[in-house]
Amino acid sequence: MNPIDQHKLLVTRRHFFNKAATGVGTAALASLLGSESKAAETQFTPKAKRVIYLFQHGAPSQLDLFDYKPDLVKARGTDLPESIRMGQRLTGMTAYQTTFPTAPSLFKFKQHGKSAMWLSDLIPHTAKVADELCLIKSMKTEAINHDPAVTFFQTGFQLAGRPSAGAWVSYGLGSMNQDLPSFVVMVSQGLGNSQALADRAWGSGFLPTKYQGVKFRSGADPVLYLSNPEGYSPTARRRFLDDLNKLNEMKMAEYQDPEISTRISQYEMAFRMQTSVPELADLSKEPESTFELYGPDSRKPGTYAANCILARRLAERGVRFIQLFHRGWDQHNNLPREIAKQCGQTDQASAALITDLKQRGLLDDTLVIWGGEFGRTVYSQGVLTADNYGRDHHPRCFSLWAAGGGIKPGITFGETDDYSYNITENPVEVHDLHATMMRCLGIDHLKLTYKFQGRHYRLTDVHGNVVKGILA
Repeated sequence: MNPIDQHKLLVTRRHFFNKAATGVGTAALASLLGSESKAAETQFTPKAKRVIYLFQHGAPSQLDLFDYKPDLVKARGTDLPESIRMGQRLTGMTAYQTTFPTAPSLFKFKQHGKSAMWLSDLIPHTAKVADELCLIKSMKTEAINHDPAVTFFQTGFQLAGRPSAGAWVSYGLGSMNQDLPSFVVMVSQGLGNSQALADRAWGSGFLPTKYQGVKFRSGADPVLYLSNPEGYSPTARRRFLDDLNKLNEMKMAEYQDPEISTRISQYEMAFRMQTSVPELADLSKEPESTFELYGPDSRKPGTYAANCILARRLAERGVRFIQLFHRGWDQHNNLPREIAKQCGQTDQASAALITDLKQRGLLDDTLVIWGGEFGRTVYSQGVLTADNYGRDHHPRCFSLWAAGGGIKPGITFGETDDYSYNITENPVEVHDLHATMMRCLGIDHLKLTYKFQGRHYRLTDVHGNVVKGILA
């Protein structure tokens, strides 16, 4: 293509308005750029300054962890009644079954704390912090398969392209620490079956890319391409960035492209992170009591337990949204054995994080959320035996807990039927959870919007109600 013609294609409306000498051009430019400005202030008094979201990727079974159904023992092996199933949608993995044998949990439940919360013996450490938790037993979602369900939980929409919840929070509230990203993500691998996890779960969608999550890896170099090449000094890096920023500023003045501004700010952030991130990731100065609290895995970089310690350190340093993804909860068969392994990796560290935050005075203004993308069926996928069963995906009802940051502690919210198949009291949609999270942060979910392709979008789309019954 002729270089002159190619340049013409790059002349955007913003470029035209920027060059226009009239007030109309200036006003139009201001209108175009207006959607990039984040919320100037909160609409409510915030109870939480930050969120730590412990996402259990693959969908933990509510029946084996939280939703105690003792009467199911009597129904063991019987076909799930049609009056309960009501022809509801099934996945392709069990739609072929001619019978749906009821599979009560093999694990014992006990009541814990002053709240007398029913919890499985699989999570004894979580049981010790029961009075700090709000256990929601009536979550429901629209998606029945992993990828759209995870995307829905993270972005409020089942299809790719929308900003993640962390990106919305980063956009709405900004940063509390100029030396670290406002949104950080860590991923750990469990011992069970894992589904693919796409980067869009922490992406910025149509928001400027500076709001996307920054993924921290295990090891000596937590962020890719952050360290200087061998033989390249910090002074040389500083001179290079200064010259590069001048070039970017020239392009910004010409095109008014917000992504150029993002590029400038992210280069500067990366330069500051060269000092802040190694200090953050160095756990050698943590006392022995920390590792005893979080468990033996906490000494191994990249484990869920080690990431929970890093989550607390990030919270201390003012990071707004910290998300841990722990993979391996997809238990279609051999569930009793597989879920025990997953709980062995996550239970102590999850409870330790609550205890640690409380001891440091951080739990009151940190909202912690634990849960997966949907629940598990009461009927067995495949053959039910005396000591084994599997469970298929179940979006109709599942459990999730939250703590701190404006959430009422020591309560159980919502109820399900005798088969943990349908919600009978206080349903909580994914959009409701998002709206409530925003409310804890002081944000009215109806007002935090971004204009894209002529429409004002928000995390909760056109849905969502604050769940006032769980607010402190």
